[in-house]
Amino acid sequence: MAQDTILIVDSLNYIKGFRYQMYCAAREHKLRVCTCKEWNASRQDGRAYAPETLENLLLRYEEPSSMVRWDSPLFTVTWADEDVPIDDIWKAITEGNVKPPNAGTQAVPKAPTDALRTLEHTTTTMVAAIMSEQSASGGLGGPVTLPLSSMLKPRVNLPSRNITLSELQRLKRQFVTVHKKAITLGTTEKGAVDWSEESIADKFAMYIEGNLKP
Repeated sequence: MAQDTILIVDSLNYIKGFRYQMYCAAREHKLRVCTCKEWNASRQDGRAYAPETLENLLLRYEEPSSMVRWDSPLFTVTWADEDVPIDDIWKAITEGNVKPPNAGTQAVPKAPTDALRTLEHTTTTMVAAIMSEQSASGGLGGPVTLPLSSMLKPRVNLPSRNITLSELQRLKRQFVTVHKKAITLGTTEKGAVDWSEESIADKFAMYIEGNLKP
């Protein structure tokens, strides 16, 4: 499926659920979609269904209806029709309305495979860096730069008091627990989901600032 491709599906269209699945896939890719049907007997390539197979299909056939969104627009062409609405079909394919994706048709963004390790490592390193900085400054507090690596130096605003290791570990456990769920189950948050060390460090710094008592 692609926006510069016209895809014709001639398989299992007699099942309503399959037509709905194609409708959802088209919405996910922001494409137009329409449904057509044709007599099995019109196939001249030797690949038509056998009579008993066609009979079984007809017994399970769920006729398309233009009243439901995944069968609309619907063009029905019977064996006796001499005039096929080619212009209308072409207009529906190339100019018809494109339905926007919704929560039910959008793929859930997944975190990278090393996201859990990055989450645990980054938060643990930040706790150790905060304790080291506090020891060096005597607990003065204020804006502090944490040298986690040569490229990663998040800033955090600490209260002017002695922060205990148990406080930071408690906040770390809470932060990791919340974000582990998002990593495991995925998320439908708007925008890109960033699980890089820099993003996790910035979020954890904000979490610490918002939850450490003065």
